[in-house]
Amino acid sequence: MPRQLACKDPSTFKTLPLYVEATAEGLYYRSQGLPLNFAQMQERRRPIAVAESQQFATELANLGVSVRLTLNWQGRDYWLLVRQRRPDRGDVVLKLISGYVPAHELNLPLLTAIQEVAEECLIETADGWLGGRFGDTWLPTPYQPLRYRETCHFRLSPLSGAACPIQCGNLTLLERPQAYVHLPTASLQLVYDMRLELPKDCRLPSLFHVDECLEDGQLIARLERRRPDLYLLPLRQGRPSGELFTLRRGQLQPASCRGLWLSESFAEQDGWLVRDERIRWKDWLARLAQEEQEAGRLAG
Repeated sequence: MPRQLACKDPSTFKTLPLYVEATAEGLYYRSQGLPLNFAQMQERRRPIAVAESQQFATELANLGVSVRLTLNWQGRDYWLLVRQRRPDRGDVVLKLISGYVPAHELNLPLLTAIQEVAEECLIETADGWLGGRFGDTWLPTPYQPLRYRETCHFRLSPLSGAACPIQCGNLTLLERPQAYVHLPTASLQLVYDMRLELPKDCRLPSLFHVDECLEDGQLIARLERRRPDLYLLPLRQGRPSGELFTLRRGQLQPASCRGLWLSESFAEQDGWLVRDERIRWKDWLARLAQEEQEAGRLAG
């Protein structure tokens, strides 16, 4: 039976709309206008059109962050993906860990990113649940009903960033996240590459995804052990394979890839723009294979 972990009032969330300028050399954003609550933000997340993919200026509904999280398990690297039901878009997709950036963190979106990891990626061991650290910063332990271990934690560390700089006002984001403007939702998304390292004494780990859903005006977070909803995508020489697994009590268990869709962060990016809402799993793998063949021909 699902276990309720938290209950939040969505009216406490506030963000700010954005003004964005993009060139071939980089992207700049700043807040613009009055604060928006969750409902007002969703109302603004409607399709927009941009004429040029490399150079433009536009207004957007919100800033979001995603984390492309790499876990090394038993000598092999895996990306961590989570399953999300998106009532506003009427679909179910696998996606990166992600969330909306509140107004007070628009100039420090990395803080939102690591908090999303703490909230969405839960690691249970034989001795309890793991908290985490990013450098010298402790991640929050957001779910009071869980017994977090006090003497053991996982570590997050940044991986190499994107080539083009991202600037918020006068501040350049040092972690150099990847960025794209998602036209169907009029939003700017920053994607951070990070590595998750489990502690050496981590016995029989299980990975679970917890996401919030809106029920009777409240955001409810539940843990459902029968559906972990967190998947490991194996990498071969840094490139995704066509397999998916879950991790339960230290054992990888194959997961079905039939009929899967991926979120827009896996869709084709044209300059700074992503035009699709989602992409089929099989179409994404086919595109990766084609890109690899083309790269091989150029190298040859």
